[in-house]
Amino acid sequence: MTSSKNAMPLVAVVMGSKSDEPLMQPTLDMLQELGIPFEVRVMSAHRTPEKTREYAMKAQERGIEVIIAGAGMCTGGRIKHHLVSNISRPESTILFVGYQAEGTLGRQIVEGSKEVRILGQMCRVRAKIVQMGGFSAHADRDELLRWLSGFEAPPSRLFVTHGEPKTALSFADLVTKTKKWPITVPQYRDQVVLT
Repeated sequence: MTSSKNAMPLVAVVMGSKSDEPLMQPTLDMLQELGIPFEVRVMSAHRTPEKTREYAMKAQERGIEVIIAGAGMCTGGRIKHHLVSNISRPESTILFVGYQAEGTLGRQIVEGSKEVRILGQMCRVRAKIVQMGGFSAHADRDELLRWLSGFEAPPSRLFVTHGEPKTALSFADLVTKTKKWPITVPQYRDQVVLT
């Protein structure tokens, strides 16, 4: 814990590999500029899960109050260890800044599940859960249409494989109307022979 009400919290920036550094550099620069104390850790939940687990469990006693750990939709990696250590703590806040797809642990949490399974154990959700929109790294509809406009020749078939089913079908309809291209939204386990 911080020693006084006005003290800045210690922020942990956790990356899975050194190759994540360029992506995290703007965050590190901002923390530095704001004078917020931080530490950077590079650890792989896949190669050294015990180190990741220990780091997550001891973060609070070391004075870390904010953990920045990217992991998409909480489906694997180091974020699961941080969640196990914090999701049942009412004084914790778990902030989601990206989209959480249907069927993922992240989606269960943001939709208000009172209990979730993480790393084989059931955890009560007592932390405050906050979702902030507008930070997705994925292109939106207009960006995708702009990208498709760059094709010199239409593809023999376009497959929409990303997004919720309703959104994918809506995007396919839009592309069909605007581009007149053959388009398919494959279903789970569909097979296609490409020639």
